[in-house]
Amino acid sequence: MDGHRTCSACGRDDLTVTGLSQHIAKSRDPRCHALYSQSRSRTNNEVNEAKLAFDDADFIEGDYNGNEDKLGRRPAASEHTADSDEDDFDDHLLFEPEWEAAPLQPQADEDSDLDLLDDAFVDDELEDQQNTCQDIETHARGHSGFVRVPYPDPRAGRSMSHGSVDHGANAAYGAHLANDENSYHPFNSQIEWEVARWAKLRGATSTAFLDLLSIDGVSECLGFLSTTNPTGRPKFKWEQVFIAGESFDVYYRDIIECMESLYGDPNFARYLMFAPERHYTDEDQTVRLFHDMHTGKWWWNTQKKLDQHRAGGTIIPIIISTDKTQVTMFRNKSAYPMYLMIGNIPKEIHRKPSQGGHILLAYLPTTQLKHITNKASRRWSIANLYHTCMSRVLAPLQHAGLEGINMRSGDGALRHCHPLFASFVGDYPKQLLATGIKFGDCPKCDVEKNDTESNTVPLHLRKIGEVLDALTALDQGNLAFVRACAAVGIKPLIHPFWEGLPFTNIFQGITPDVLHQLYQGLVKHLLAWLEAACGATEIDARCRRLPPNHHIRLFAKGITTLSCISGTEHAQICCFLLSIIIDIRLPNNLNAGHLLRAVRGLLDFLYLVQYPCHSTETLQLLDEALDLFHENKLIFVELGIQNNFNLPKLHAARHYHLMIMLFCSTDNYNTEYTERLHIDLAKDAYRATNHKDNWQLAGGHQADPYHSRPPDMTFGREQVMTKHPSTKSVSLEKLAMDYSATHFCDALAHFIAQQSRGNDPVPLNGHALDVLAHNIHFPFHRLPVFHKVKWCSVDACGHGDTHVTLDSVHAKPQCNLGACLVARQSDTALVRVGMNLKDLRVRVMFTFAPKSIPLLFPPMVHLPTHLAYVKWFTPFPPAPDRNSGLYKLLRSLRGGDTVASIVPVADIERSVHLIPRFCVIAPQEWTSDTVLEDCDTFWLNSYIDRYTFSMFR
Repeated sequence: MDGHRTCSACGRDDLTVTGLSQHIAKSRDPRCHALYSQSRSRTNNEVNEAKLAFDDADFIEGDYNGNEDKLGRRPAASEHTADSDEDDFDDHLLFEPEWEAAPLQPQADEDSDLDLLDDAFVDDELEDQQNTCQDIETHARGHSGFVRVPYPDPRAGRSMSHGSVDHGANAAYGAHLANDENSYHPFNSQIEWEVARWAKLRGATSTAFLDLLSIDGVSECLGFLSTTNPTGRPKFKWEQVFIAGESFDVYYRDIIECMESLYGDPNFARYLMFAPERHYTDEDQTVRLFHDMHTGKWWWNTQKKLDQHRAGGTIIPIIISTDKTQVTMFRNKSAYPMYLMIGNIPKEIHRKPSQGGHILLAYLPTTQLKHITNKASRRWSIANLYHTCMSRVLAPLQHAGLEGINMRSGDGALRHCHPLFASFVGDYPKQLLATGIKFGDCPKCDVEKNDTESNTVPLHLRKIGEVLDALTALDQGNLAFVRACAAVGIKPLIHPFWEGLPFTNIFQGITPDVLHQLYQGLVKHLLAWLEAACGATEIDARCRRLPPNHHIRLFAKGITTLSCISGTEHAQICCFLLSIIIDIRLPNNLNAGHLLRAVRGLLDFLYLVQYPCHSTETLQLLDEALDLFHENKLIFVELGIQNNFNLPKLHAARHYHLMIMLFCSTDNYNTEYTERLHIDLAKDAYRATNHKDNWQLAGGHQADPYHSRPPDMTFGREQVMTKHPSTKSVSLEKLAMDYSATHFCDALAHFIAQQSRGNDPVPLNGHALDVLAHNIHFPFHRLPVFHKVKWCSVDACGHGDTHVTLDSVHAKPQCNLGACLVARQSDTALVRVGMNLKDLRVRVMFTFAPKSIPLLFPPMVHLPTHLAYVKWFTPFPPAPDRNSGLYKLLRSLRGGDTVASIVPVADIERSVHLIPRFCVIAPQEWTSDTVLEDCDTFWLNSYIDRYTFSMFR
């Protein structure tokens, strides 16, 4: 093919793949315009994945678990343009007083010209992904701003040879490329290629074409005989396990093959870590950093132990995660998937499940052994069944971990690798099941149950040597075995899966679980305590009066009426929880200071523990936050809400400090990743079966083979304005009325007067500026106005993704949207003034018409493209509030009016959320839409995201 495309509407045949879509979108030919309109009216599943450029509705996505703010970087101040701004009213759906918005229903479409457009945009997306992956090794390996101390023995992680890359995934890929004998490879012939091309570009739907090929003899007549497919993940195996007189099926993959599949993936080759390192922020090496797993103490200490056995090995940290999940809405069908990760791959890849950094390792039995009537025997049998299955899956690690195996990474380098079990990821019940600890006890240390509420009792990890000695008592008889296990605090497990794994300490390997221990544990308890202390009515009333913000979900019906709250909803509630209980009245007029400090300590701990990079200083802050909660927790006892705090999940928080030093930041082992994998690898797999031979079919289902793609390690932010204004022409009078820009003309005149002086180092102030501004006359009566500025993700190469909105600021008037009246929205934001940050409220964002600029400014004046009319708040006070830790802000007044001015939009750093000061009872006349107008005193909410938290903590 010559690379050119033909427009089926007008017949133009000199278009490129990208040019075709641009031609149809911008052509004035009525036929092309009709095709473009038709393309915009449909929603197709494949189009959604390709993210067509002509679908210009920007759906806002919060960045709580986003990719960029996790790395704590300041947003870039440069501006770029998006295609359009037709999404102004889509944002209103986020603030509707409804529980959920109705999802869009995909519609079938069989138009061949639109399928051609799909191909064009898919090609563009793939090209962008390749460009994104050009050179971001610096970010994956670390930054030049710290001191890197390598492992003392240079043989650790050293390659044995740099062989050819013609192996593994590279070889599989090369086998499917065209060759001299058949230029249509992997198709067998030209006719097969032409038929496939026709089916894609001119034929019916894919399902209809497959139905055609399924007719006997049709494939042979058409010459469609290709049976080659790209290789996928390793194949599943099937074995039976016998427990309590019954057999149970377990489906699993070879863990060595799975590990080699991840380790040898060419897309991960440049990012792999092979040896431990120590990272410091200073030359004196006093402040150590912990981020990716190779910077933690576990890898360093284990490398030393391995060197005593065999020097020069490369450790492959094995991370195992198990979690049972429901696969049906009814009939109580469940699956028990087991996932594998390796610590050599950076966490930037792990925290994006779509990058392929996880592998489904096994489906474990989900039986409840109902035929065993004795409950104690049933629990004991279930535990032994679990460990027997896990032992079958992990058995190859015993020899490979100790003696090592030769493995090639994706770049062809050969190393002698030792796959060692490093950590176990799971919720509290799975932790107890893996370790054999009784319910209510800590799976890591030997603290007594009655001491779990204390933050001063010393912590001592369980001694793996004593536990292994107790397990050997099985040869002495059942009674001696039970007594030996009870003496070390574990259940009588027969050969647990970790018994024979080299260099493994299962009690040390239990990792923190932010989702279940904090969000679904402590935060859940905290909400119940606050409801009992403050009253559900007042809490819900304050929730209904919160102003909108990009990062804030507005619960129009309150939060106390919610049931079955998810981890995501708990995270959304934490964004404003502390702010709404300030000044609230407690029973018996108790001082609310202890309550605020207790809540603040718990929230600070929650946000600090999720930092993507920790240091010895942030870990100290982590301990201080937890101590702040413990010092003030007795307020809940005084209120009669709690009698004690012997909660295993509260005690587990004391282990986070040590676990971060061992295995680094918590996003290396987050259970939220497996929750997402359940959908792709368990629920969808089950739906692809006949619901009878469930996991036998799911394990062998290869309809959608794994296709890896280059990792996209985004970490930056970039300000984006739409290419065209939201409203092309708004009169100055309408700006004052509809946008509440009452002093717009005066502020604009002062801005023009100041900017007209060019590079004059002495700025005009006071009366002189007023006189000059008074003599300025505008050569226009209307201005183009923008309703939103947003910040999008940008990778290390500067490539942006306009489909991922990290933050946004709105300034739009009231309007009628069908039968719904959309209130005016003017968001608050942070702007940089010199070296300082100030808070303001954006009323109007606009630009000058090109013909007006020469009439207002001298030729040499550098004028910002986009400007904003803002109203100011007072500067930040020297210190935050003593109890809440939040900053109090007031309106900046001059002569009874709020101070207003014009600032460049590029100087706006990000949005901020202001919480009104409700005092004792929230005024009934306040609403979410008008509270910023009605209230005069505000609290700056520092919990809307982690970047804001780190900035104002």
